[in-house]
Amino acid sequence: MRDINSLNKVLLIGRLGQNPELRYLPQTERAVAKFSLATNERYYSPSTNESDIRVEWHRIVTWGKLAEFCEKYLNQGKQIYLEGKLRTRTWQDRDGNKKSTTEIEAQNIVLLGKKGDFEEKPSEEPESPPSEPPEEEASSSDKDWEDEDEVPF
Repeated sequence: MRDINSLNKVLLIGRLGQNPELRYLPQTERAVAKFSLATNERYYSPSTNESDIRVEWHRIVTWGKLAEFCEKYLNQGKQIYLEGKLRTRTWQDRDGNKKSTTEIEAQNIVLLGKKGDFEEKPSEEPESPPSEPPEEEASSSDKDWEDEDEVPF
């Protein structure tokens, strides 16, 4: 049962530090993707009268369809808005030492920036180039763009 007076929510806007690494769990074939996200904070130092930027790095993990989405559309340097929750994992290394890490389990990701910045990554297999649209379709789509620019106010 969830405690009503408790909340585990993380909201971040930042840039990817690396391309997402996608893999599938061996027994369940469930997708999991991991990547790092950098957030910047400007702070002022009164002793030096200068401002500086502090970078904080976050470990992000995503599951299922969201993991596949990340692998398909996210690249290093892209800006995203992320909603998730903190998760701490513990394990033993090969020498028997106890290790732990805290990650952000992403539940929602929104792409930020220009629309063209988030095109689907090219696939490994070469694709045939798209055929040219017929002239009628090309001219009608140009007309649609013209009509959008001439909205009366």
